[in-house]
Amino acid sequence: MINKKNFVRIISGKYKSRKITFPDRAEMRPTGNRIRESLFNWIQADVVNSRCLDLFSGSGALGIEALSRGAETATFIESDFETANCLAKNLRTLKAENGIVINSNAKTWLE
Repeated sequence: MINKKNFVRIISGKYKSRKITFPDRAEMRPTGNRIRESLFNWIQADVVNSRCLDLFSGSGALGIEALSRGAETATFIESDFETANCLAKNLRTLKAENGIVINSNAKTWLE
């Protein structure tokens, strides 16, 4: 179930100010706005036309932020089925066809 508090806002780019939702999971702690903003300020020059791999995706905030800022593709690896489905739904809502969600354990997938 999605709680009203279970959302993050995309900071910049194509999807700026759009909200993405995620399931209520005690272990899920999406990267906060200030941290994402600082991170992307540091790496902005490398994001455009890049390929992003968002391991242990959770809300998908980092990968979606990368897509929003011009990444060519983003691959999201998420082990929780409900969370992966919610992430795929967020990508469809955003019409982010260059994002792919894989429901798998990240460590296993990397092997």
